[in-house]
Amino acid sequence: MLAPNYLPEAHHALIAELAGTLESPSLHWLSGYFAGVAQARQPARESAPPLTVAAAPAADAARRLTILYGSQTGNAKRLATGLYEQVQGLGLEARLVRADQYKTKELKDEQLLYVVMSTQGDGDPPDDSIAWVEFLLGKRAPKLPRLKYAVLGLGDSSYPSFCGISQKIDARLAELGAQRLQEAGAADLDVETVAIPWQTRALEQAREALKAGAAAAPQATVTPLHPQTEKFTRDRPFQAEVLLNQPITGRGSDKDIRHLELSLEGSKLHYEPGDALGVWPLQDDTLVARVLEASGLNAADAVEHQGASRPLGEWLGRYRELTVLTRPFLAALAERAQQGDLTALLAPDAREQLAAYLSTHQLIDALRQWPVRWSGPELVAALRPLTPRLYSIASCAAVAEDEVHLTLGHVAFELDGEARWGVASHFLSERAEGDTVPVFIEENTRFRLPADASRDIIMIGAGTGVAPFRAFVQARAEAGAPGRNWLFFGNPHFTSDFLYQTEWQQALKDGHLHRIDLAFSRDQAEKIYVQHKLLAQGADVYDWIQAGACVYVCGDADRMARDVHAALLDIARDHGGLDDEGARQWLDDLAAQGRYARDVY
Repeated sequence: MLAPNYLPEAHHALIAELAGTLESPSLHWLSGYFAGVAQARQPARESAPPLTVAAAPAADAARRLTILYGSQTGNAKRLATGLYEQVQGLGLEARLVRADQYKTKELKDEQLLYVVMSTQGDGDPPDDSIAWVEFLLGKRAPKLPRLKYAVLGLGDSSYPSFCGISQKIDARLAELGAQRLQEAGAADLDVETVAIPWQTRALEQAREALKAGAAAAPQATVTPLHPQTEKFTRDRPFQAEVLLNQPITGRGSDKDIRHLELSLEGSKLHYEPGDALGVWPLQDDTLVARVLEASGLNAADAVEHQGASRPLGEWLGRYRELTVLTRPFLAALAERAQQGDLTALLAPDAREQLAAYLSTHQLIDALRQWPVRWSGPELVAALRPLTPRLYSIASCAAVAEDEVHLTLGHVAFELDGEARWGVASHFLSERAEGDTVPVFIEENTRFRLPADASRDIIMIGAGTGVAPFRAFVQARAEAGAPGRNWLFFGNPHFTSDFLYQTEWQQALKDGHLHRIDLAFSRDQAEKIYVQHKLLAQGADVYDWIQAGACVYVCGDADRMARDVHAALLDIARDHGGLDDEGARQWLDDLAAQGRYARDVY
């Protein structure tokens, strides 16, 4: 009797067609591959120790795949972990290593290396990979004539240097004599479009490279079967009820910042201070209608794309990015519009002009500026899939219990007299009490409170970047941590933008917050930001750090975080007597020790 068919008709037909063209060995390989994929995507089970059938000796580099990853928000880690589990599912020897935990002296002995690397900002490495990238690009990197490698980059095509750091890694490994197994993958925010084909090739290449070693040292692991525990994930989010949606900026503020409280009751979701909440937003109906009008299309039109058939309005409202404009979409538009000004904007020497246009315009603006006729399938294919947004969690689970709190900045502005907004912040700001929001927890293990509760901490955040520090102070107070807590916070105005003012004042009074330095940039003629307050307290900041304090930075990566980083280097020079190289090494060492952590976006 055949097992029930859980596949959509289109997928079943596709697999049946593929199977009809394959010989028996290929079918056996495909069976193992899908088993590995299924294993990587399994929900967590009730904890049960695996039973090792045969303990294999530690593999040498010749018979082992090293999967190295660098991740800022968790996507690269998720993909690298999935790849690692699939490789293990094929019975091959592999190890999974975060870039800042990789021993660089081992690189010369590697023979098979896969690198999965996210991009921070415009072509920079993520924080956990800075030291490894500097080593690889530097003079001390060894020649690698025996190494075979592949690189998968994750980035955002709205930046000019899309996947810039992974391209540098790929080129540098080749320069050092390594053999490239496949072209470097460059995955946009719709990661799976590029990542899945790249992983498929990578799995086959790993099997080919390691098959001799795998045959020589067979090993299997058996995990006892237990009933699955329901687990909510990125691909299967929990519908969290909105308990509170309250503005926390005052009258006269230029910002609309809100405090949201969501219920996780019944989800069994757990989070730690420093983690993020992933939110799957929906597009505003008004924007969907504008896009349809500008495209000359109807919401009810059925559109088939990649095996799925939906009304066009549903594609646009639930599955496509409409508020972020990307270079690939402009390139698709340019093919149809044949307009000289658009072609010029995409020229290699117009990177700055393109970046400026992408940062100030949205999809609807491009559709109106260069009007062309689209078919429904063409438009859906040209648009980037909608992806979840991550928000730093502003609560401690030990205090908030079955709730999770967010500090949300509603991104909204006008262009040519018409409202524009960010998709997720607009979606969340419009939710009323009792509405539900699809959410999941995104771990951020590099942004954790120190295990030693007696350590002091210095927290530096501007605007909504204060969110995780509310969670930090709550957690330290709840645990009775003896370490001191020092907060640097900045925003435009004291009277309208002092987020969580009464909570900080109460924490000071109760002894849970020991120092606070405030930078309200527009309350005086000369603008003052958190980095200026940091420099003003430089001697004490340096003393705290030298005595073992951990430093945390949260907020805008392009401006605030860079300026704070520069201020810390100045403090090392001015108060530690270090030269430029010594100051950089001092900060790198703090990061390597987990004592300088950033949650930046």
